[in-house]
Amino acid sequence: MNPQKGVAGGSEINLAEIRAALRDCLDDLQAAAQLGPSQVLVVGVSTSEIFGERIGTHTSLEVGAAVVDTVLAFADTVACHVAFQCCEHLNRALVVSAELARVRGWQPVSAIPVPGAGGAAPAVAFGRISDACLVESLAADAGVDIGDTLIGMHLKRVAVPVRGRRNQVGQAHVVMARTRPPLIGGSRAVYDWSVYQERIGTNRSESARGEGTRS
Repeated sequence: MNPQKGVAGGSEINLAEIRAALRDCLDDLQAAAQLGPSQVLVVGVSTSEIFGERIGTHTSLEVGAAVVDTVLAFADTVACHVAFQCCEHLNRALVVSAELARVRGWQPVSAIPVPGAGGAAPAVAFGRISDACLVESLAADAGVDIGDTLIGMHLKRVAVPVRGRRNQVGQAHVVMARTRPPLIGGSRAVYDWSVYQERIGTNRSESARGEGTRS
């Protein structure tokens, strides 16, 4: 097998181009989401859609590996956590680190993803992550959906679309999102720290010594 080619159903695809396109997407998402320690990126991917085929019909472990390795390298760079979403046959459970699942209190489920029942990328991720397990659900801080795999069920409220330089990886449509806390309170509510300082006439350290400190 040529290490620079992915094959599925007799079709070939350039893996270097897939990695480069995905890295562009991740860099653009990072510019908007500012992911870092303690934050989680959820990734959904259809390797079939990357080939331009209908989801679930042209699964490729080679392409799955190119995606997973690119995402894990990105996560190492920004120090965030990653969850890889499985396909509908595993109820869109997610591959994560078992230690992360324990710390976050996520509900584990018993299955091992494989091509045809989980997906190529989750199957590869299960082998790449040393203490991998599956969890039923989570609420991630940002997400990348390669091939319209529907990751929205695993994003925190409120999801905000991120438009990057690319809207495709291979032939797969890409959707990205960051999240933000819900804005509450209507027209009188204050969301900007500088406005708070103007209204209160103090700084954060001084206000922390008085009553009514923000939780």
